[in-house]
Amino acid sequence: MDKQSQKTVRRTRRRIGLRKRISGTTERPRLSVYKSLNHMHAQIIDDLAGKTVVAASTAEKAMGLAGKSGNSAAAAAVGAKLAERAKAKGVTKVVFDRGGFKFHGRVKALAEAARKAGLEF
Repeated sequence: MDKQSQKTVRRTRRRIGLRKRISGTTERPRLSVYKSLNHMHAQIIDDLAGKTVVAASTAEKAMGLAGKSGNSAAAAAVGAKLAERAKAKGVTKVVFDRGGFKFHGRVKALAEAARKAGLEF
């Protein structure tokens, strides 16, 4: 098994362990984060209803990111946009699901921007 496959397997195991403990409700949905090499994706999910309440991504044209979309500044923009959309839908409190990624760099930038924009977690 090559190094990238091992990394993917380890992240998947961490993610499964996290999901055993974290679940989104109607009152406090789950903020799920995914990062790829080039983009950041975040969505707020009501696990009881099985519905995505709001979502934001660097891949959207509405984000208006010129140039690099795989850096901390772009991740912070996603966090701010997600919090703005969530507040418009009436969501203020969420449970943070880092998706098996370490809480640093782009994941941390997204979380801090969402907190600054008004989400509580």
